[in-house]
Amino acid sequence: MKHEKLSDQQYADAQKSLRQCHLFSVLDDDQFETVLSHTRLVLLAENETLFEQQQPAREIFLLRGGQIKLVLMSAEGYEKVVDLISPGGSFAEAIMFSGNHSYPVTAIALVRSEVWGIDAASYEGVLRQSVDACFAVMAKMSRRLHWQIAELDRLTLHNATFRVISYLLDQVPSTHLHASKVTLNVPKHVIASRLSITPETLSRTFSKLSKDGHVDIVENAIIIHDIERLKALIQGTVSGTDAWTC
Repeated sequence: MKHEKLSDQQYADAQKSLRQCHLFSVLDDDQFETVLSHTRLVLLAENETLFEQQQPAREIFLLRGGQIKLVLMSAEGYEKVVDLISPGGSFAEAIMFSGNHSYPVTAIALVRSEVWGIDAASYEGVLRQSVDACFAVMAKMSRRLHWQIAELDRLTLHNATFRVISYLLDQVPSTHLHASKVTLNVPKHVIASRLSITPETLSRTFSKLSKDGHVDIVENAIIIHDIERLKALIQGTVSGTDAWTC
């Protein structure tokens, strides 16, 4: 892991990145400058760890580029991917409200990544001065809670087919209404862990979707022929009309 002092250009980039994040967009100029003055750039190599589960939490993060996976590690060393962070995504902000102030997950770079690290104590001090900033964090945590409830439903009440199709549909831009191409930017075993299925089950599900004419598989891309048809397929799963058993 490489920590870099911000150059003038990086400082300008940090200003732009943080202002675009809702956690910081509501701050006044003085508050924002306080946060910015306690921000650093962290450069991560592929598969490098940013922080470990139960490590004392001193920073919150905003991904500038690359991709980060957040994983829970078992005592036996097995990992469960709980989230995949894309550029522009913030993470670890909830630790400011944690009694023990330690990271609940491990963060690992899937590819070479650049992360803005913001001093948590400085941001917490700003929150104590700004009602708007507090509400911004609460809104983020509320959305996160609703997402986790939906995720719990998806992973416990539905089969592998539902999970895989839902994952594919989540990757489709909202502007794509009929067909779309989904590029798998992360290894399949990471996607499988994210969906709580085995890599073998993921491969079988992709193959069946392809065999039944719903998608084409071209290297690391999934080409969806009919988005509405795919949505109807998982709606059938919910209603009990789906014949898939994976």
